[in-house]
Amino acid sequence: MKKALVKIEIKNNKKKIKRKEIGNINKAIDWAVNHDVCVVYIRHENLSDGTRTFKSNTRGSELVSDLKMVSKNVFTKYKGNALSSEEFADFINKNGIEEFYIIGADAVACVKSTCYNLTKANYKVNVLSDCITSYDKKKIDEMLHYYESKGCKIISLKLIINSLILINCKHSLHFSMMYSKPPKTFGDC
Repeated sequence: MKKALVKIEIKNNKKKIKRKEIGNINKAIDWAVNHDVCVVYIRHENLSDGTRTFKSNTRGSELVSDLKMVSKNVFTKYKGNALSSEEFADFINKNGIEEFYIIGADAVACVKSTCYNLTKANYKVNVLSDCITSYDKKKIDEMLHYYESKGCKIISLKLIINSLILINCKHSLHFSMMYSKPPKTFGDC
């Protein structure tokens, strides 16, 4: 099953994004790269005349400079749902992606709409709880319950990373029982 890590909306207009949140998102990107999970970036642009945020070709529509860019899979959407980007939908079909890991912002808008529509389209959706954010941080727990009620799996990046360390430790222990020297590649278990 092909998987994709989908980063939504960490752009210059998101003024309340903290370095810790960007750090977690960058760790998720590192995890994806190290585990052959495709990394996709979704940008939002407002086409409405009356809006002041996310205008095309402005600094506010650009991804933040601290964000790790590891692929050229950058898609622009003009509605909350990432699947409203025809290019992104084509990319999913062309690459046979069936499972998604969702990170980014805003938990009460674009992330919410994307999670809902991905699960409605029968994709497997995982929301990395420590890699999403919102203008209204008080609503994140409510949104996690909402995502789960719509069929998303809620998991933390920290748990994924710790699970992999545990798996590597078990392999190292099993190897050392079979042979006199465990491989050095498993680190300090």
